[in-house]
Amino acid sequence: MKPSAEALVASQTSERTLPQTARLLDIMQALRDPQTGCPWDLNQTMETLIPYTIEETYEVADAITRGGREEIKDELGDLLFQVVFYAQLAREQGDFSFDEVAGAIADKLVRRHPHVFGDGQADTPEAVLRQWEQIKQQERANKPDDHSVFSGVPVNLPALMQAQKIQKRCANVGFDWPDAEPVLAKIREEVAEVEDALSQTSVNAEAVEEEVGDLLFAVVNLARHCQVNPETALRKANQKFMRRFRAVEQTAQQQGVGVEALDLNALEVLWQSVKRTEKT
Repeated sequence: MKPSAEALVASQTSERTLPQTARLLDIMQALRDPQTGCPWDLNQTMETLIPYTIEETYEVADAITRGGREEIKDELGDLLFQVVFYAQLAREQGDFSFDEVAGAIADKLVRRHPHVFGDGQADTPEAVLRQWEQIKQQERANKPDDHSVFSGVPVNLPALMQAQKIQKRCANVGFDWPDAEPVLAKIREEVAEVEDALSQTSVNAEAVEEEVGDLLFAVVNLARHCQVNPETALRKANQKFMRRFRAVEQTAQQQGVGVEALDLNALEVLWQSVKRTEKT
C-alpha cells in the first residue's frame, strides 16, 4: 500500500528547516512594516518585482551550470525570497499567504503524481511526462474561461521556451510530425524561403524577419524531436562561442595585436586554430 502524501512529508521533513522558514517570513514582514520597514521594500509591487524574479531565475540556472554548491544555495535563497516577497504582498492585500502558496503546490504535486500518491501507474520518466500532460489538459478543460490547447502558455516566456511549449501542446492533441526527418525537410524549406526573401531586388525587412522567425520555430521543433532543450542548447552554444573567441583574443594579444586590428581572414585563421586546439 502506497503511503499518503501527508505521511511522506511528515517522514521527510527536517525539523531544523521549519524555524528558518518561519524566520524568513518574519524578516519579510519586518521589511514591509509601514513604520519601521525598509523604504525600498515598501515601495515594491508585484509588477516591479518581475524583472528581479526573472534575473534571479537566470542566476540560479547560471550557478547550476557552473556547479558551485555554495553559489547554488545562495542563488536559490535569492529566488525563494522572491516567492516570499510576492506572498507577503498578497497577504497584505488579503489575497493569500505563503502557507496557501505552499499548500496549493503541494496539492498540485499530489494530484499530478497519482503513480506515487494514488493508484496510477507510470514506470518510466516518459510515462510520467505523458501522464502529467494528460492531467494538465484535464485541468485546463475544467477551467471555464479558456479551453484552447494554448491556455496558460505565458506570453512573456523567452521565445525559444515559448515555441517549445506551443509545440508540445499541439503534439499532445496529435498535431505533430512522427519523427525528425520531416522536420529537417521543413528547416530546409524555411532556409530556402529566407534566401528568397533576401534575394529580392528590394529587400522587405518585415518579410525577412517573418521568414527567419519561421526558421527558428522549425529549429525548435527539431530540437524537441531530438529530445534537446533548445534554450539549454543555445545557452551552451553561446558559452562555447565566447570561450573560443576569448581564446582568439588571447592569441592575438600574445602576437602583440588587438582583435579589432585584424581583418576577417586573420580572425578566421585564429578561430580555426582555437577549434583545432580544443578538439585535440
